[in-house]
Amino acid sequence: MAGTVEKRLAELGIVLPEPVAPVANYVPFVRTGNFMVVSGQLCLDAEGKLVAKGQLGGGVSIDEGIKAARACAINVLAQLKAALGDLDKIARVVRLGGFINSAPGFPDGPKVMNGASDLMVAVFGDKGRHARTTVGVAALPLDAAASARAVAEHVGAPLGLIVASALLRCSAVRSPRPSCSWPASDSMPTNSPLAS
Repeated sequence: MAGTVEKRLAELGIVLPEPVAPVANYVPFVRTGNFMVVSGQLCLDAEGKLVAKGQLGGGVSIDEGIKAARACAINVLAQLKAALGDLDKIARVVRLGGFINSAPGFPDGPKVMNGASDLMVAVFGDKGRHARTTVGVAALPLDAAASARAVAEHVGAPLGLIVASALLRCSAVRSPRPSCSWPASDSMPTNSPLAS
């Protein structure tokens, strides 16, 4: 059954792509406490092609840049869904960071990054309103026009509470041979050292 956010994406005509795998020595996201930190996402479409290539102010128009930033945000959402399984678990989009491939002197990076910011608000409503940084850069991987990264807060027990809950379920007190079982209703973050 589709959640509220999934329904909103469908209304907007958005189908989330398969998350893109890292191309270097990093992970696509890190879950720490109740926060998800998503690595930089390029402006790739569902087929893995760049939505816009080159520099803003040097061949790429502002409208093309806005579409590129929107594509970055869609890829951020795909990573969040891969991490959490359900975008309704997002309590707040905390921060977006945008990198705009810019010709020298190009002043409109913030206008371009609105493509990502507007999508977050359209998808999450007030929970999508966020702090933001936009930086013009001389180059991006693959000569992409834009890249975006994100920090989001999610609903769910922090790891410490999950571990405490599991320890309370251990039968060490009444059994000479302690045994513990991980409760099915609790989800261990896959990137936790306790998950291996």
